[in-house]
Amino acid sequence: MSILELRDVHRVHGHGETAVHALAGVTLTVAAGELVAVMGPSGSGKSTLLNLAGGLDRPSQGEVVVDGTVLGECDRRTLAALRRRRIGYVFQDLNLLASLTAVENVALPLELDGVGVRKARLLAETALSEVDLGDLAERFPDELSGGQQQRVAIARALIGERRLVLADEPTGALDSHTGESVLRLLRSKVDGGAAGVLVTHDARHAAWADRVVFLRDGIIVDTSGPLDEPDALLAQDGAR
Repeated sequence: MSILELRDVHRVHGHGETAVHALAGVTLTVAAGELVAVMGPSGSGKSTLLNLAGGLDRPSQGEVVVDGTVLGECDRRTLAALRRRRIGYVFQDLNLLASLTAVENVALPLELDGVGVRKARLLAETALSEVDLGDLAERFPDELSGGQQQRVAIARALIGERRLVLADEPTGALDSHTGESVLRLLRSKVDGGAAGVLVTHDARHAAWADRVVFLRDGIIVDTSGPLDEPDALLAQDGAR
């Protein structure tokens, strides 16, 4: 079953001679239980693809469908509800609320969707424990390191019944050990029935995916199966 579909999607910024074609006719399907890694040089359209998949931007042409819903046909309220309930997004700049503690940041999407405060907090505490931050739940973002803030953002993206998880370089501020644990969590969420899209520049991280898509100048130029098994890559690295 397809959770995410991009159907001949174009995204053009600007007009006339100054127009920038961020995406040019991208067609991509991601099924339930599938993790797709997106790789490519800077400016290739990776983040644009994620923004469109997450309903944060609209295509200039083509359709984006999430769990059977055509995003372009949604009004702002419907789209916001869809993002709260179905889509988990790990932003490159994290987007944590400075006035909320770690546990409050993670619980917020559930509370906005009507989950009781006590239940949302319990789920948020569990999510933080899964990223080894259970003992820092009451700290504010400015009391956490960059890597800890990133793990809070990941816990927020994975909490609840998310059908689609979008991650933009989710391990960028993490050491290799913590990064590996985060990728295992992402993989576990996908194996549980969600669809996942991981933007990365690192082949080691792309190795966790079922399929790798290569973007260049807004066009999918190649698609492959897994680059290698993650555990095999780790073993090779340890043998050096």
